[in-house]
Amino acid sequence: MSDSPQTCITVDEELPLNVVAGSGDTPNNDSSHQVITCTGPCPASSSCCRDQNHRKLAICSIICGFSCIGIKALINSVKAEKTDNPVVAAKHLQRAKKLGIISIVTWVAFLVSVPILMAVISYLLTLID
Repeated sequence: MSDSPQTCITVDEELPLNVVAGSGDTPNNDSSHQVITCTGPCPASSSCCRDQNHRKLAICSIICGFSCIGIKALINSVKAEKTDNPVVAAKHLQRAKKLGIISIVTWVAFLVSVPILMAVISYLLTLID
């Protein structure tokens, strides 16, 4: 993730890839004639908001949520990427997004409820004495 501006090349334009001296790769006759083209729309903002498979949400739900639910979200995200059927892919994407959000929300609810429960238990113990 660099701060350099992203450029988009339309289908009509071609950009040949040249081998950089000192890059460590030996130049290959086939690799010096590769062409990069962009067929979709140009990204206006950074790519973090354009995660089509909810992969970043799933990874965040593993780290910042209940990891068992986050792993299921990541599995559904990978299944959605690998499938060719758009209906099945949409189903897996919806499930990945739902499980990622559930994982993070339940972890936040758990973190909030622990101090509240400790305060309630402490109050009830002082009432018993």
